[in-house]
Amino acid sequence: MLGLLAAGYAVVVALMFFGQSSLLHLPHVPGRALVATPERIGLDYEDVHFAAEDGIRLHGWFVPVPEAGRTLLFMHGNAGNISHRLESLRIFHRLGLNVFIFDYRGYGQSEGRPSEPGLHADALAALRYLEAERGVPPAEVVAFGRSLGGAVAACLAAREPLAGLILESTFISVPELAAELYPWLPVRLLARLQYDALGCLEEAAGQREQGRRTPVLVVHSPDDDIVPFRHGQVLAAAARSELLELRGDHNRGFLLSGDVYTRGLAAFLAELP
Repeated sequence: MLGLLAAGYAVVVALMFFGQSSLLHLPHVPGRALVATPERIGLDYEDVHFAAEDGIRLHGWFVPVPEAGRTLLFMHGNAGNISHRLESLRIFHRLGLNVFIFDYRGYGQSEGRPSEPGLHADALAALRYLEAERGVPPAEVVAFGRSLGGAVAACLAAREPLAGLILESTFISVPELAAELYPWLPVRLLARLQYDALGCLEEAAGQREQGRRTPVLVVHSPDDDIVPFRHGQVLAAAARSELLELRGDHNRGFLLSGDVYTRGLAAFLAELP
């Protein structure tokens, strides 16, 4: 019996080590097919195709607002695609922001397969697209990341001085979250993926000494059923930023929080230099 238990444990450890990418990156849940466009909610948009530095072709939407003061670069979570984020597009449109939302490699209509270096390269390519094709420099871009997208956005902010950074329902890092979800596994030793949002935030905070401060807003719910509230508290402390508290679970908290959420976003955006 002990031998069987040990063998089973070894199989789980091996699956965790070799299958991390497929456990974290879920482009097929609920699916890669686009189920709608911004037109469904009455928004004009432009289909955008652009390339990452390694040649992977990516797809996104640019949703304009007349006389917009800022442009939001939207980085979504680990599952689904841009067509599952229409409610967020509606919210940011009402806040008066142009929105550029894109699918990472392997998601939606974007080519390739997801990977940690690949997602970071895709975010940088999206930022470069805004600058080269839309005339929007990084200093006028607000990066928004939800869940996994928060780690991608934080690392982009560590590399480029942005107008602002919003992290919603974001974890400290993959090993830190996995250690809480799987306390019976040596996940810190097994971790091949990092998505180190905390490390990138600390790096971005270090840019203050160089006069390149990016204002940060951290958004999290105490009721988050996937990423514990503690992660949001740690990130807010590292960024020396406000923590906007939502109510509701990981995936619907921003909707359930209603005006609290939108007022908090509006206040942060109004204070940007």
